[in-house]
Amino acid sequence: MRLLARAAEAVAALLLGVIFLAFILQIALRYLFDLPVGWTAEISLVAWLWLILWGAAFVLRDEEEIRIDLLKALFGPRGQRVLASIGSIATVALFALAMPATWDYVSFMKVESSSYLKIRFDWLYSIYLVFAAAVIARHLWLIVNALRGRSSADSTHIGSL
Repeated sequence: MRLLARAAEAVAALLLGVIFLAFILQIALRYLFDLPVGWTAEISLVAWLWLILWGAAFVLRDEEEIRIDLLKALFGPRGQRVLASIGSIATVALFALAMPATWDYVSFMKVESSSYLKIRFDWLYSIYLVFAAAVIARHLWLIVNALRGRSSADSTHIGSL
């Protein structure tokens, strides 16, 4: 699993590199060669979208996610696991209920493509389906850990699954 975690981080780093190179290329083409192009901005936007969703799905640890945990401090370890389970059950239910409509929408978007690179939108937005499936899997794993009596920080990163 450690190899999968490193591969996920490498994909995120590659996407960040693509954003940086497209940004530098856009500046060079515009200001050095007086050749403004739009495809570099499009690459940056697509890579940014994929970076955010890929990173949230496979790189970000549970304890690194932003959340409001006002109630968590009021409970002991067992109560915290119960709260985490309730939150994870709700997350799984909502993402699972939304999955068919999400699939339909992403599939429908094959009729549109990006302006410059002509990337079909269904391919472009398919990362959201991957993200949603990863969120469901992560929260199912959190539920299993809570039932086993383990805290969420013990094993919520892909490298520790």
